[in-house]
Amino acid sequence: MLNAIRIVVVDDHPLWRAGVTSMLKDDPAFEVVAEGRTAKEGVRLAANFHPDLMLLDVSLEGGGIRAAQTISVDSPAVKVVMLTVSEDEETVLAALSAGAKGYVLKGVSGRQLLDIVKNVHAGETYITPALASAILIDSRETRHQKPCERSSAIKSLSKRELQILKQLAKGQSNRQIAEELFLSEKTIKHYMTNILQKLHVRNRVEAALLAQEANFEGVLH
Repeated sequence: MLNAIRIVVVDDHPLWRAGVTSMLKDDPAFEVVAEGRTAKEGVRLAANFHPDLMLLDVSLEGGGIRAAQTISVDSPAVKVVMLTVSEDEETVLAALSAGAKGYVLKGVSGRQLLDIVKNVHAGETYITPALASAILIDSRETRHQKPCERSSAIKSLSKRELQILKQLAKGQSNRQIAEELFLSEKTIKHYMTNILQKLHVRNRVEAALLAQEANFEGVLH
């Protein structure tokens, strides 16, 4: 399939894996090139097939997060999205630190999962907004940026960049923000790059956390 997103699905639950694989195959935007059930198989499949993206279960035999870390080092071009039933904040942070570009709860709808996969493939980072908020609350005392530094960084944003940051803090994707502000998705991506640089953060997740914290402190109005 020309220009289809090539995906490997690795999950140790056969029925769930079959359901996700079937759903992906029904959408011409995707091509499932391989399936696996263990962390070891996931690492091997990433090296053998060089997919655009991998869906990995966190609780794989051998450790899903460990597999994600190995894949991010050995096959850096492969984007990894973790699938899980766990809402444990330490697991979320461990997955992102291991190089995962997405952390998705298995309770999401099929349509949501397809949209998330497309957005991650396009360069976005995804984490369930509710989990992002929970991590924010628990990490307030340990963040490196002081309130005054956050305030200064946010004040350096233009009016349009502030609008986009507020939408990002709500968990919206680039496409959703573009529709909300009547701009092209390409324009939003350009603004997003500037926002990340000005806020001194590495990705959308960190920007969203910072924005939510700033809003909590009254800096972002």
